[in-house]
Amino acid sequence: MSEDNSPNTEYLDFQSTDVVALAKSLLGYRLCTRIGGQLTSGVIVETEAYRAPEDKASHAYGNRRTARTEVIFKAGGTSYIYLCYGIHHLFNIVSGPPETAHAILVRALEPDAGLTEMRLRRGEKISDKQLTNGPGKLCQALGIDRTLNGLSVNKSSGNPLWVEPYVQVPTDEIIKSKRVGIDYAEEWKEKLWRFHIHGNPYVSVI
Repeated sequence: MSEDNSPNTEYLDFQSTDVVALAKSLLGYRLCTRIGGQLTSGVIVETEAYRAPEDKASHAYGNRRTARTEVIFKAGGTSYIYLCYGIHHLFNIVSGPPETAHAILVRALEPDAGLTEMRLRRGEKISDKQLTNGPGKLCQALGIDRTLNGLSVNKSSGNPLWVEPYVQVPTDEIIKSKRVGIDYAEEWKEKLWRFHIHGNPYVSVI
């Protein structure tokens, strides 16, 4: 992140029902894991919002419930981790009161701590920019898998996965655009609910 960014000490209220605003506000926060005694972290530079029950791109569209999606109906601040195409883990944060079923997908991080461990998990020949510039990549780099599903992401919880304040991102540096890979969502694919930091080299898709 730029040295010009001001420090941020404010924890987000994941009980908020405005998932779009939360997804935008999450930029500049730090996602951390401590697994096997190894701390790895990255600054969140790209997110997407999913708003149930009307959003056809949401796993909880129409309030449908399955064994996989039951976690989305928990209280805001809960991790929702699932396998995409049976290969890549994707990390989301549930938002809103219980039964609201909103979620924020974290799409990219700027690596911050534990890069040596990240390279071991991702492959030693991978460049820094390739470590966490995608939702599946960041999960592999930080050791995030289904064993961390359904946990509180609040730092005070003492869980091995958490989100904490880091830097403030000025509004004029935030770009909004269409979400990625949801052509099936009909009119909902047009929503500008993807947010990323302008010019950040770790964003997955420009």
